[in-house]
Amino acid sequence: LIGQQLSSPVLSLNIKPGRYRSTDSKTGDQFPCNRPGCGGQFRLIRHISFVDCPGHDTFMAAMLNGAAVMDAALLIIAANEFCPQPQTSEHLAATNMMNLKSIAILQNKIDLVGQIKAEQQCEEILKFIQDTHAKNAPIIPISAQFNCNIDAVCDYIVRKIPIPIRDFTSKPKMTIIRSFDINKPGANVDDLKGGIVGGSISKGVLKMNQEIEIRPGLIFKDNTGELNCWPIKSKIISLYAEENQLSFAVPGGLIGVGTKIDPTLCRADGLVGRILGEVDTLPKIYIEITVKYLLLRRAFGVHNNSSREPPRISKLCQTEVLLINIGSLSTGGRVLSIKNDLAKIQLTKPVCAEINEKLALSRRINGHYRLIGWGEILTGKEVQLKMNM
Repeated sequence: LIGQQLSSPVLSLNIKPGRYRSTDSKTGDQFPCNRPGCGGQFRLIRHISFVDCPGHDTFMAAMLNGAAVMDAALLIIAANEFCPQPQTSEHLAATNMMNLKSIAILQNKIDLVGQIKAEQQCEEILKFIQDTHAKNAPIIPISAQFNCNIDAVCDYIVRKIPIPIRDFTSKPKMTIIRSFDINKPGANVDDLKGGIVGGSISKGVLKMNQEIEIRPGLIFKDNTGELNCWPIKSKIISLYAEENQLSFAVPGGLIGVGTKIDPTLCRADGLVGRILGEVDTLPKIYIEITVKYLLLRRAFGVHNNSSREPPRISKLCQTEVLLINIGSLSTGGRVLSIKNDLAKIQLTKPVCAEINEKLALSRRINGHYRLIGWGEILTGKEVQLKMNM
């Protein structure tokens, strides 16, 4: 959470440094300033959750999955490296794809360079973003190692990132980005606990003891070879935000949901990519989708020996296999047909998704998947649901 200083006998409220402070969510709504001799008080301004999106190119899918549950983005650039790095361009493209309007650029590791080098890189950053949707994003020099200017980041979050308008009245829908088994090896059968799923609620409210469903759930083929899905049904037995136990959970932030689901199904992120909600209220499940897509002009992160410019992205080809990111699901997709800006794609894994939901397209280039474009679902071929096995 982020707190704002209420009063201080030493510092005026008009002085920016130290005005904001971040702390964990266990802290109360009002707490004392930790500066020696201050005696002032901070008050709670806003709760926030962070999704760390890895920058390494082998974790591109994880970055896209994390972006699916974000309201804003902090693009972190190392001050001791040339800008833009390949993954920086991909991350910026992903924020555009996810339609994130609130973006700040954090020039980190400012303690490792001198003033001239920092100013030179700032010019590189400005040139990099000048023709993008982030052209008006602030650049905040920070040192995470020495906690330098972190209060300025808090100031930006509080004053410049609007709190999204939330839907509390619709049926709940939560995107699962983590799942795990909290039982220790060798635990007594009587002490076993159900699986835990974590993610972000996009609409509605989850409550204790609520009957829930997870789709697609279990995926299997019947005797004829046809793909079927068996939704997982359970009950909420606990709700947590960090270490705070809740009686209900609302949209915004990351939530942990304790269930009665067999913990082996949740182990090692086994339920990532699925959707949780009230029974019989979730979107349909598709194994084949028709999408309207738009390709990027160039493949960021691909090195071309003959030119410093990234290579141009070629058109989609029939039968080629892409990496598809829909919500928190990463799955393969074979292109069945193409017409103008429409493509029919057969998915390796079924997806529970809304019509008009956005997706990311990545292509394997030089041994790594690179973001090449995005699209939205227009229609799809539904998967047969099995309510009993």
